[in-house]
Amino acid sequence: MIEYLIDIDQQALIAINSWHAPYFDQLMWLITSKLSWALILVAVLVALRRDRKLALLVIATLVLTILISDQISSGLIKHTVERLRPSHNPDIASTLHLVNGYTGGMFGFTSSHAANSFSVALVLSLISRYRRVMVALMSWAVLQCYSRMYLGVHYPGDIIGGTVVGLLVGWMVYRLWLWTEHQWMHCYDPIFTRSDATMVASSVYVTIAFLAILSIFI
Repeated sequence: MIEYLIDIDQQALIAINSWHAPYFDQLMWLITSKLSWALILVAVLVALRRDRKLALLVIATLVLTILISDQISSGLIKHTVERLRPSHNPDIASTLHLVNGYTGGMFGFTSSHAANSFSVALVLSLISRYRRVMVALMSWAVLQCYSRMYLGVHYPGDIIGGTVVGLLVGWMVYRLWLWTEHQWMHCYDPIFTRSDATMVASSVYVTIAFLAILSIFI
């Protein structure tokens, strides 16, 4: 049964990775970069400009979220399971389309990109209490995950595992947020105004559009 699932995972990755073109190589390369989050994080900071105390609490929450999800994914699970990334798997590595010679680290389960993206997306979505923010950030997390499979450095199974880790961590940190918010802020108000929520959500779409245009000229 396990071998059957592994085979399906490999075939799904090969199929996804085979749908490539020079333009999308550049686009996915930019999307997978940590710098692709820059505009989104700037928008969050601008949205919190009116309350320094709240801004510090949100920043600390996001740092804690990334720290926990990354340590569970990379520090614990990857080095316990030791599943080779597809780009390091001698059985299929030669069949994959790799971009800029990028192969990633040796082990891939679970995907830290998926864990970190979904944990941050869920925490920000829940504490913002705006659906538009959740739709935008969850869409961005999905795109981040797709870029990892497109680049041939993660199986779909790695992505699913990382997503589960990210959602669990995001939910746990959100519960901690509620307790901290009540103890420190003494309220449960949304962290963004309606217009600021729109700005944060829009920053995701602007980022995608900017990277899509930039990829034409690279």
